Amino acid sequence: MGTPAERSSSNTAYFTRGDKIPGLQVNGMDIIAARRAVEYARKWAVDDDKGPLLLEFVTYRYGGHSMSDPGTTYRTREEVQRMRSTQDPIRGLQRYLEEWGVATEQELKALDKEAKVVVDKAVEEAKASPEPLVKDLWSDIYFKGTEPPVMRGREREEVHRY
Repeated sequence: MGTPAERSSSNTAYFTRGDKIPGLQVNGMDIIAARRAVEYARKWAVDDDKGPLLLEFVTYRYGGHSMSDPGTTYRTREEVQRMRSTQDPIRGLQRYLEEWGVATEQELKALDKEAKVVVDKAVEEAKASPEPLVKDLWSDIYFKGTEPPVMRGREREEVHRY
């Protein structure tokens, strides 16, 4: 944690490291670019049956790696704020929608306000709900019929059989 990619990898163009598997590097901070890349990858792998395609989504992490890493020792608060104001995926999508005439700034603000109400309501509902049963932690993880025969939990003894 905290080691620059240039020090830990001889090749930091991760999308090229698949040897026999072709790859693409994608701006993961651009929602439209990410969607287009996934559409392309699906066409490549499924429709055109060309095999796997590695996608590397390049993103910027606003926070540190963990609670013990505030992320301020190797970058400035100004850098993080600059990235938030210029590269934020949600703000970028809003700019596209406004530029393309899909929605006005006021309409987007109203949608944002509506979404916050829905999320706040869901949070309150979740807080008021009982704790899920331990057996439910193992359900609906895989699409029916694709489950592995056994799945290990955090501890070696914590095993679930499907």
